[in-house]
Amino acid sequence: MRLPPILLACLSLVAPLLAAKEATPPAGLKVLSAGHSFHVWMPPLVEEMAKAAKIEGHKQLAISSIGGSQVIQHWNLPEGKNKAKPILEAGTAELFTMAPTFLPDDGIENFVKLGIAHHPKMRFTLQQNWVPFDDAELWLKKIKTVAVDRDTKTLAELKKINQPYFKLFEDHISELNKKIPDAKIVIVPCGVAVLALRDLVIKGEVPGVAKQSELFTDALGHPQVQIRILSAYCHFAVIYKRNPTGLPVPVSLAKQPEAEKLNRILQDIAWKAVTEYPMSGVSK
Repeated sequence: MRLPPILLACLSLVAPLLAAKEATPPAGLKVLSAGHSFHVWMPPLVEEMAKAAKIEGHKQLAISSIGGSQVIQHWNLPEGKNKAKPILEAGTAELFTMAPTFLPDDGIENFVKLGIAHHPKMRFTLQQNWVPFDDAELWLKKIKTVAVDRDTKTLAELKKINQPYFKLFEDHISELNKKIPDAKIVIVPCGVAVLALRDLVIKGEVPGVAKQSELFTDALGHPQVQIRILSAYCHFAVIYKRNPTGLPVPVSLAKQPEAEKLNRILQDIAWKAVTEYPMSGVSK
């Protein structure tokens, strides 16, 4: 069916405006972060990505870092050591990224209420992690040394292990968003993205990575550079609601085999994970 000439003319006028709007970088945000060792390396990477995307004004105000922490531990830090509270009380942060371990976590609600009280339009993100040790029971027992066989896991097994943990995030945040309607907390689906990356490793489609265990530095699950960059792309996509595909290879990834190809794979995984995850706040 051919469109009427008048409609074609209108479309020809609107299309360039839409394209220009999409091409215009968003304003940078002032960011505050609190988390553990699966999270605190992320802010500098997102800062690098924002600069590459020509986003001006992105600034990391502070990072509150405590190994293996719940968000409540950051909240309970005493005056003089607490990096987050003074920034929230000053109303200078526009976005607060948090990463819990065990849920529920009262620290999330405490920080959200404090943030909104001083900056009503403040945004909040929560990083969804991957299950440490590939075994939630071992993790909950806080076992420090254990042998982990990651290389025999199938995607189906990984989903069975991780989905109950993902649901804890979803249930907790859904409850908080109902309790504090102005919060609109969103989840950054890093865990979902990591499973997708591991699936490609199983299929032999990730340059320089022959086995799933090569994506981690230890049994707990601290990430190698591939997962770090992937997670940072997920955060970038959620924070700025932009597809990271096409951004240049980050410095820390540049020495990896077939870095350009690997970078594109990580970008595509991140965008797919974010846009297909209902609680990310981002759609295609």
